[in-house]
Amino acid sequence: MKLSRIQTLGVSLFVAVLSLGGCSDGGSGAGAQPGAANGPPIVVDADGNTNFDLDRLRNQMNAMPLGTISAAEQAGLEYMREEEKLAHDVYIAMDALWQQNTFANIALSELTHTEAVLMLLQRYAIDDPVGANPAGVFVDATLQGLYDVLVARGSASLIDALMVGAEVEEIDLLDLEDRLAEVVANEDIVLVYENLMRGSRNHLRAFVRALSQQNIIYQPQYLSQAVYDEIINSPNETGAP
Repeated sequence: MKLSRIQTLGVSLFVAVLSLGGCSDGGSGAGAQPGAANGPPIVVDADGNTNFDLDRLRNQMNAMPLGTISAAEQAGLEYMREEEKLAHDVYIAMDALWQQNTFANIALSELTHTEAVLMLLQRYAIDDPVGANPAGVFVDATLQGLYDVLVARGSASLIDALMVGAEVEEIDLLDLEDRLAEVVANEDIVLVYENLMRGSRNHLRAFVRALSQQNIIYQPQYLSQAVYDEIINSPNETGAP
C-alpha cells in the first residue's frame, strides 16, 4: 500500500527524534466576510486565517448528486478526517507551549476543516473515526505516533514549532493532491478537498510569515521549489465562485 505524505513524514520524524536521543499572524477572524451564498465555502480574514462556512458548504453539497462512494474514497475520507484533526491538535499543543497567535488562529481554522470532512462522512453514512476522542488521540496508529513526534519536536523551540506547522501544511497539500489525482470521483468530495487545499496554502503562507518574523527563511521540505514559490508569492485565497 502506498504511504501517504504524512505517513512518510512520520517515518522521517521518528528517525530524527531517535537520532536526537530519544499567522504576527494574529487575528480573530472577525473581518472575514461570507460572500454570496453560491460563493466558495471558505472565508479568509486579513491575516489569511481560513475557515469553512459550514452552512454554505452543506448547501453546496446538498445541491450535488449523492454518488456511490468507492472503498478508496471512503478510506481517504476517514484518513483526512483524522489528518485534519492531527493538525488542529498539534497547533493547540504548540499554542499552549509558545502562546504564538499563529497556532491558535490556524487551530481554529483546522477545526472547521475537520468538520467539513465530517460532513462528507455523515453524507455517505460512514462511521466517524474521531468520535469523542480527545485532543492527541487517534484511531490510526501512524497518526497517533506522528502526533507524539510532532509535539516533541515542536516543544524544542518556537522556531521548531513553526517549522513543524509549515511542514504539516506542505504534507497536507500533497496528500490532498494525491487523493484528487488518484481516487476521487464524487464532486462533493472534490469540492471539499479543493477547498482544504486552499486553506492549507493559506496556512503555509502564515507559518512562513511567522518564521520570517523570527529571521528564518523557510525552505520547502516536501513541495518542489517551483510550487512552493508560486504559493508563497501569491495572495491569500478565498477560492473560486
